[in-house]
Amino acid sequence: MLRVRCLRGGSRGAEAAHLIGAMLGRAVTGWVQRAFQSTSSSAAAIQPQVLVEDTVTEPDSQECPVCAFNEWDPLEEVIVGRAENARVPPFTVEVKANTYEKYWPFYKKFGGQLFPEDHLKKAIAEIEEMCNILHLEGVTVRRPEPIDWSVQYSTPDFTSTGMYAAMPRDILLVVGNEIIEAPMAWRSRFFEYRAYRPLIKEYFRKGAKWTTAPKPTMADDLYDQDYPIRTVEDRHKLAAQGKFVTTEHEPCFDAADFIRAGRDIFVQRSQVTNFMGIEWMRRHLAPDYNVHIISFKDPNPMHIDATFNIIGPGLVLSNPDRPCRQIDMFMKAGWTVMKPPTPLVPDDHPLWMSSKWLSMNVLMLDEKRVMVDANEFSIQKMFESLGCSTLVNLHQENLHCGNGNM
Repeated sequence: MLRVRCLRGGSRGAEAAHLIGAMLGRAVTGWVQRAFQSTSSSAAAIQPQVLVEDTVTEPDSQECPVCAFNEWDPLEEVIVGRAENARVPPFTVEVKANTYEKYWPFYKKFGGQLFPEDHLKKAIAEIEEMCNILHLEGVTVRRPEPIDWSVQYSTPDFTSTGMYAAMPRDILLVVGNEIIEAPMAWRSRFFEYRAYRPLIKEYFRKGAKWTTAPKPTMADDLYDQDYPIRTVEDRHKLAAQGKFVTTEHEPCFDAADFIRAGRDIFVQRSQVTNFMGIEWMRRHLAPDYNVHIISFKDPNPMHIDATFNIIGPGLVLSNPDRPCRQIDMFMKAGWTVMKPPTPLVPDDHPLWMSSKWLSMNVLMLDEKRVMVDANEFSIQKMFESLGCSTLVNLHQENLHCGNGNM
């Protein structure tokens, strides 16, 4: 889910005023210059250049619908993903590095095929129920386009099929009134942005900024083809040494490795986000935002939300199994660091691309309303102890990444 629009003001304070002023200063009038030239058999005549107003680039006069600075301001509009046509990604080196050995036979057998039908039906129904809950809470829900992810595509560097458009949080990051398309790092997600382009163009026409980060070639040089993963111990050792399957050949990142707190944005170096990608984001957002790299004792870092989830001003859920190495920095700054309870998801629940700690990857509708997994009673009690109203949903995938706030 991607948070598209949050109530202006809220906990942002001066940040909102600053960004609104910046938006006014960047307003421009769009013009397109077109030259027409005609020729005849007898002589060539050059026609004068004509200026034509391009009304498509003129933002609507209404208030820009895109505005989000953090993860907890009152939610007004959101993009919720789709599980329709979701396919198992081909078993490439970057997929292997992000999954555990017990699931490798599944990928080898079903790579490029639909996920099991019964799971897809449940996922689609649960996402629809999530949309219903959000509607009842007064949130505008938008959806990406259905795409046929079975179509094989080729670039000069690789051939693949697609995966899904279930996780807008993975591919889109909203910072203020700007939508940033992440370049991604999995070949099966190379063209995932196509499902969101109609929505992004609509937001752009209404005044939002739209930035596409440099698209990596995803050539073999982006990946360590000999990445030595066999056991969890191997993964711990490699992560501690700062070694990941993605190299520094070119910038790459998933949006879900970044998490916002006003002017401060925190990011982890992971299996899908490299330092070049982080540096691109740092330069792009400067000087209005500060991008801070933090790290965790995590054998397989990929997406920050189930490890370090900021749920309110100075309030963060920190995974006790993946402690943050810079946690003292937050505590000295007066933050409240909460350790979420152990997840209750059963051991036999298939977690092909995720972990049990999806339980802490919750969606904040505001500081006092939170959407949580209906089966995770312990974390529901934790939020109730914080004075939050819990909205339960059976969605077993992560509630935060399956949505995007605007």
